[in-house]
Amino acid sequence: MLLTYVISGFAVGLLVGMTGVGGGSLMTPLLTMLFGVPPSVAVGTDLAFAAITKSAGTFTHRLRGTVKWEVVRLLCIGALPAAVLATLALKYFGALDRAINEVIRYSIACSVLLTVVALLFKGKMLAWINARPERQLHGAALGAATIAAGALLGTLVTVSSIGAGAIGATLLVMLYPRMSAAEVAGTDIAYAVPLTAIAAFGHWWLGSINWALLAMLLIGSVPGITLGSWAARAVPERFLRGLLAMTLTGVAAKLIY
Repeated sequence: MLLTYVISGFAVGLLVGMTGVGGGSLMTPLLTMLFGVPPSVAVGTDLAFAAITKSAGTFTHRLRGTVKWEVVRLLCIGALPAAVLATLALKYFGALDRAINEVIRYSIACSVLLTVVALLFKGKMLAWINARPERQLHGAALGAATIAAGALLGTLVTVSSIGAGAIGATLLVMLYPRMSAAEVAGTDIAYAVPLTAIAAFGHWWLGSINWALLAMLLIGSVPGITLGSWAARAVPERFLRGLLAMTLTGVAAKLIY
């Protein structure tokens, strides 16, 4: 069983390395459906996994100068309090309670479907925004919208562990269409580090992190992400994103039915 966890971590890491998304979207459903891990424990363990792996990514993007720290600050203003409130809500209602686990399972499914929408339609949404510059937000309105987006992502990530990747990147593209792809990726990863860390700490407080499982996933994912990053240039991104979208749609359907 331990070897299976390592292989699963490697497979998810490989896909994340090639596409840049899919970590939480695949890891959490994989743990719940394939290994029978309770949804709350799957979410908590994946959040701790994300906090560790995204820290390394943030360091790299900082060295490259591809992090918009003001945007990170605004996102965190919304996301971090939302993560704390969501954790308190899980504590109040009982994170390990069977009924709450069902709610979390459906939350995971909804977050997976949102990720599919983000994967498939990000380009079209960006084209729509660029064709209508008069509808782009500026100044205080843009700041308020960024904070609101952070609050939404903070809630989604804490409850389902999904949202900081493709959904977060899509929201950034919509709000800041002039950002380069590297800046979107760097900013998306940077704000996710304190968010996933706080959410993971909350799940540790709730008792919903499996540390042995986390270690096995990390052992597999680190070489997987490295290899996937190298292979990314050899495989068409459009094909990979389509494959990921199909996989995630199947995962969401399985979670719901």
